[in-house]
Amino acid sequence: MKSIAKIFGLLAVSASMLTACSSDDNTDENTVTVDPNNFQGTFNTGEIILDPAKTYKLTGKVQINEGASLTIPAGTRIEGTAGTASYIAVAQGGKIFVNGTSSNPVVMTSGLPTKKAGDWGGLVICGKAPINRVSGGTSTAQSEVAELTYGGTIANDNSGSLRYLRIEYAGAAFNSEKEFNGLSLFGVGSGTTVEYVQTYYGADDGFEFFGGTVNTANLIAVGNEDDQFDWTEGWNGTNAQWYGKIDFGRGNRGIEADNFELGYANTPIANPTISNMTLIGPGSAADATYTENQALKLRRGTKGNFSNVVLANWKTGFDVEHDETVAAVTAGTLEATNVLFSDVPTKSKGKGTDPDGSGPQVAPSADVSAMFTESDNNGAGNGTGVPSWATGWSVGL
Repeated sequence: MKSIAKIFGLLAVSASMLTACSSDDNTDENTVTVDPNNFQGTFNTGEIILDPAKTYKLTGKVQINEGASLTIPAGTRIEGTAGTASYIAVAQGGKIFVNGTSSNPVVMTSGLPTKKAGDWGGLVICGKAPINRVSGGTSTAQSEVAELTYGGTIANDNSGSLRYLRIEYAGAAFNSEKEFNGLSLFGVGSGTTVEYVQTYYGADDGFEFFGGTVNTANLIAVGNEDDQFDWTEGWNGTNAQWYGKIDFGRGNRGIEADNFELGYANTPIANPTISNMTLIGPGSAADATYTENQALKLRRGTKGNFSNVVLANWKTGFDVEHDETVAAVTAGTLEATNVLFSDVPTKSKGKGTDPDGSGPQVAPSADVSAMFTESDNNGAGNGTGVPSWATGWSVGL
């Protein structure tokens, strides 16, 4: 049996972890014990294994650095209590393992009496896969929240796995320029598993991909106040079964997609593959609450391949902007096959880059109808309805 003092000596954890550790003895000197009533700290080594029988109060930042790992068993509940000060961040080389099940998911949610969007920060993962902030995919950058390095040259980088995870009431504003999303994936590599994850009622985007090569499956985004899904900085991944829904009288688009805001042609070019997707909007005649009533906004040079797509209750289906993006439609590198439209009066519209280069506001329109073909299909699995794979672990559907 090891005392806490001895564990600190063996693990050389950061001083900020001191308030997070309990007085329980450990049977494994590599295991770090944390206080469920005051879960916070920066961890540099050792394995944190949470107890599903306890509720963990996330009272500050939990940061998992290289050499440390966080394992969260099925049924574990983590409650953020300190707004943007409470979030979980996995740095490059750190590992997170969320081991939920369909009948017993892991839940990260608000710990406040009256729950609302933005009650806590969310989950941030930073990897070593390529980003395109500098063309060529060899650059690194600092994450817009948590200020951690991300990016690099390891396409198959592994940050762990997320399975059957629900992230609720997250995505709080950090300042006027930076905001947390429900799940932020910064340069995350294809060695990381992300499947059966829901973001629910967040204050910014549900899922956002900042470059990287991570693949995903069975994602749900419901009622997030900005976009349900968002990507930029050259993200490339293979994805299946996405379900997104605008709700609660707020939200913008189903998807907002860029290559890179400051370099539309920067490489690697964002070019994900997404099959079997359903995006549900607020209705084609929704009032001014929904300022950007578009299923997909595709701009700033992104490419992409979509197949078996259901778009329902949107004013516009595919909204394509900027010369590079329109050119991708012409070249067949931005395309959608087997699309079912339901209550979508404008199936597509396009616009090039403004002549002064500032944006598409006064640019000439472009015909981008060639980017899609139409066909009956089931989208994420049940057409405009809730897919069966969402049953038991998700909420708000």
